[in-house]
Amino acid sequence: MIYSVHGELVAVEQNLAVVECAGVGYACRTTAYTLSKLKTGDTVTLYTVLKISEDSADLFGFADKSELDCFKMLTSVSGVGAKGALSILSIMPPERFALCVASGDSKALTSAPGIGKKTAELIILKLKDKIAKQSISVKSASADFTPSTAGAMSEALTALQVLGYGTAEAAGALAGLPQDMPVNELVKAALKNLSKF
Repeated sequence: MIYSVHGELVAVEQNLAVVECAGVGYACRTTAYTLSKLKTGDTVTLYTVLKISEDSADLFGFADKSELDCFKMLTSVSGVGAKGALSILSIMPPERFALCVASGDSKALTSAPGIGKKTAELIILKLKDKIAKQSISVKSASADFTPSTAGAMSEALTALQVLGYGTAEAAGALAGLPQDMPVNELVKAALKNLSKF
């Protein structure tokens, strides 16, 4: 099992962060939240999990351990695959996800593309007790999320989706932008990036 990858971030694609370690580029599928924390050329560490199916082997990487833990919990729920887990974690940071589950806020979860009401309710039902036992801080989420840079990134991602861009495409355009930019500036900069493709 690959616990983590550490090296230079050599490329960012729509839903991938490519980290070069000892001459090998590891393509890690990831979220908009993680992409927002990364900048091409920097030395980065991604916490990883390898998912193997009949026809593929995918490496998923995350900027912090709490996001990896959330991903593992989400994919443990029947009916929520890696795609659904990435969708949820692309629109909210781990602390906000923990808060949504702890408070039973299924509506917030359904704002993630591909997550319906029944799936959101199932996630809450299955994970409420697990979240309570995890080290993910729900208190800090409720106190800090609204003005946070992750919130601005999430709002910018939603705005780009409203404009017709896919989650992965929008996340790729937001990747590497300064985290302290206001939402409207993030959207403008992302649109410039999208026009280059």
